[in-house]
This record gives sequence, structure tokens and C-alpha cells, in this order.
Amino acid sequence: MKSLAELAAIRDKMKNKVAIRDSENGTRIVVGMATCGIAAGARPVLAQFVEEVANAGLSDAITVTQTGCIGICQYEPVVEVFEAGKEKVTYVKMTPDKAKRVFAEHIQKGNIVTEYTMNN
Repeated sequence: MKSLAELAAIRDKMKNKVAIRDSENGTRIVVGMATCGIAAGARPVLAQFVEEVANAGLSDAITVTQTGCIGICQYEPVVEVFEAGKEKVTYVKMTPDKAKRVFAEHIQKGNIVTEYTMNN
């Protein structure tokens, strides 16, 4: 990379790939896996969501990913749910049992589990 034009071209190319990936998968479950999240128990939460999606046979429709710091360490483990055309939902102080409930109620039935969200 030798110029800003090359950097801009790379950015535009990657932007298109991200947009395609998001449109293919209507729902993304993102678990904060920075040091604070891992220390608070994010690894089993991530594993539980992966298991729930696999058991439901929804791997083609739902993506479970991890991210770095979300920025609200005091609420870890943090899970963000992104659904096409809807506002992001942030779940806090998650556990594997809470992940099961969020999957059953929110992901499968469309009912946000408000007592686990930031706004509660």
C-alpha cells in the first residue's frame, strides 16, 4: 500500500464484503471476549449460544461471533444481538442459563428478555 487511494480501495472492497455477510445472516449474536469478558465468564456464554444455534439447526440463519472490548466492563459478560431491520439489543451480566433463555425467548420467539438488558 503506497497511497491513500489504495487504502480507500481496500476499505471500499471490504465494506462490500461486510454488507454481503450481514445481509446473508439476518441475526448475529456477538459476545464480548476481551480480557474483562473472559474473566467474568464470557467463554461458557459463547459456547452456550453456539450450542443452542447448532441444536436448533439454525447455523445458516444465525451467526454467533466474538468481539473485543464492548466498553462496559462492569456489565460483563455482555452479549449484543443484531437483527436485520431492528435496533441492537444489549444483554448484560450473562450466564449460560441466561443465554439459553435469551435464545429461546428472543432469538426463536422474538420477545426481548428485558430483565437481562442494559435498560433494566
